[in-house]
Amino acid sequence: MKQSIFLDISSQDHVDRENDTARCFFLATRFFFFTRADQSALTSTMEKLRRAVREIAYTRDRSQLSSRHRSLLPLLSIASSVYGFALFLRRHLYRFRLFSKHRLPVPVISVGNLTWGGNGKTPMVEFIAALLADSGISPLILTRGYAGGDEARMLQRHLLGKSANVGVGSNRAATAAAFIEKYGYRDPRTCERLKGDSTDQKMGGKVGSSGQIRFNRCCEDIGAAILDDGMQHWQLSRDLDIVMVNGLCPWGNHHLLPLGPLREPLTALGRANIAVIHNADLVPEQTLASIESAIREVNKSIKVFFTRMAPAYFFEVANMDSVIPLEAVSNNVVLCVSAIGSADAFVKSVEKLGAIHVERLDFSDHHLFQTMEIDMIKKQLKDLESKFSSRPTVIVTEKDYDRDPEILKHLSPYKSWALSAKLQFIPHKGCGGICFKNLLEELLQPMQKDDLPVPRSFHPSPSRSIILTDKVEESSPP
Repeated sequence: MKQSIFLDISSQDHVDRENDTARCFFLATRFFFFTRADQSALTSTMEKLRRAVREIAYTRDRSQLSSRHRSLLPLLSIASSVYGFALFLRRHLYRFRLFSKHRLPVPVISVGNLTWGGNGKTPMVEFIAALLADSGISPLILTRGYAGGDEARMLQRHLLGKSANVGVGSNRAATAAAFIEKYGYRDPRTCERLKGDSTDQKMGGKVGSSGQIRFNRCCEDIGAAILDDGMQHWQLSRDLDIVMVNGLCPWGNHHLLPLGPLREPLTALGRANIAVIHNADLVPEQTLASIESAIREVNKSIKVFFTRMAPAYFFEVANMDSVIPLEAVSNNVVLCVSAIGSADAFVKSVEKLGAIHVERLDFSDHHLFQTMEIDMIKKQLKDLESKFSSRPTVIVTEKDYDRDPEILKHLSPYKSWALSAKLQFIPHKGCGGICFKNLLEELLQPMQKDDLPVPRSFHPSPSRSIILTDKVEESSPP
């Protein structure tokens, strides 16, 4: 079944922007200090700055930092304090209902985290979406599509053929309303149903300069919404809050952005219903027990699960349909190149596959590779080839592939493979994937008549929006 993507380019929704203070800091620095620099030098400088900030965020003992990194601490501390105040203010604006929350007419499952990327949010979103679709419930994934939408593209590719839609846009309330308006909804809890094109939800602006929009006509009624990266997106009410935790580096230095990796204090774990410790196969049991204990200190009733990314196969960057067995990397020299939130997990997974030597080149999350960086990668490949008298293989993640598959083809004549992996639950205290599925079924099971909620209207704020399917339509002025 073909999927459609809704892209909202509204500038009105500022909820998620507060969570990107660190990136705003980088952009401000670029504007004030590097506007006259050569573009390639600017890109290199910003990448070094991002790496420095990330190293600071995940170093508990500041004495281990270089003098250059320590020189950034005062500025980062000020920015972190400003971010903390903005977070406090926003939280209270919602608490006192000065900022309103929207309620969708279907169950909403939020998948989020408290720190920077690398926590397994996108694989978990995909896992839940596939589970719902296979159960006869058509899910709508609501994602921001940050930095070119690499994660949204990967979700669309993986869920191709399933009755699932991916809605992209910062104003996720408006994105959801547009899908519900077009396709209708069917609440699995109440069996309440409304056909598409007959709801009173509005798209909030003209869509398409010609007024013609192509939709997937065979899409089923929306039965549930999955809020990707939704922990700090308070504009939408949710029925289930899932927080993902990276077992390799759960809390960093325990400071808020951008001095540390935390988007919120650890007390925010009290809002979650489920905690998932990701990359659990790469962490000692004692460390996992310590992380679980820290979570339960904040929320005693929370359900805790363990997950990992299980490598499935490789495919050639130049041929997405190819399937290369995992054994093909054995006894090879490998260069792991990635721009993801947790490169350590990716590299450790490749090392387990039996390569004779693994080197790595890490870039900041969502980084777009430039020509000069391709040249740098090729230079390192030539050095490896000279050292081992064997032509090395480049391995990237699927997220890197979906961000820009064309530029990776320039690594020829070296082989370039992408590693395809799937999220798997690891049994923990007698609980695993089946227990997780049962929790979702409890959320979605039909209610008794006396428990049915009173219908509530849903009117998101207006926005400019476009629909992306096979053809991109430009949005018209509001």
